[in-house]
Amino acid sequence: MPATPPQPRRTVAIILLDRVVALVTAARRVLTGREDVSRATWVAVVAALGVLIATCVSVVGVLRTPEKLTPVTLDPPPSVGQVGASPSTTPRAQARPALTSPAVTAPPSASASSVPPVVASSTRPTPTGATTEPTPAALGADFAITDNALLSYGATVTISNPGSVPASGWTLVLTLPRESLGISGVEGAQASRDGAVWTFVPDPDTGQVPGSASVRVTFRVNGSLTGSAPKACTVDGVACSGLPS
Repeated sequence: MPATPPQPRRTVAIILLDRVVALVTAARRVLTGREDVSRATWVAVVAALGVLIATCVSVVGVLRTPEKLTPVTLDPPPSVGQVGASPSTTPRAQARPALTSPAVTAPPSASASSVPPVVASSTRPTPTGATTEPTPAALGADFAITDNALLSYGATVTISNPGSVPASGWTLVLTLPRESLGISGVEGAQASRDGAVWTFVPDPDTGQVPGSASVRVTFRVNGSLTGSAPKACTVDGVACSGLPS
């Protein structure tokens, strides 16, 4: 008995086409067997068959050309740094973004952080104390009789500054032998008396004695022909020179 030849294997596309043809034949028989079928019904049936046929053709095309399908992107295998991380919720059909390592900030340079800025030092020396003004030298005075008259005489007191610093203010004290004697015609000073003691202070023109210079005070002593020379003369406590002996 001869062996029965094997039947060819039917693919999915052939099976779908057979079903479509059978469905179209059955619909035709039903519709042709009825006399009351309207034109609208025919149009609906033809449209449904067209959609079915188009669907089948699309399925057959996909099955016959599977290489034209959009490839599915698979997740890359986890790296060493990702082991133990929580699972991602990204769908497998969507490509996951590549992981980037965080930027590492370079440590500050030791030369820039530890070295303090150079501050230019001042070349001017720091003062150790307040600057004091030089002290004027002690003033000196010289008494001289300039002229004699019957009951009076003229006198001049020269006040000198031996130093280089100007001296401001001075006091000249002149003691006469008797209270009956008086002084008049004072120039270069303002005079006041207390009995036989006369005190002279500078006027605006002689208030300051420049360094290595002098000022003069002139006056007349009245009241006696003889024995009327001063008994004492001082300027700022320093005795005058030139008094008659």
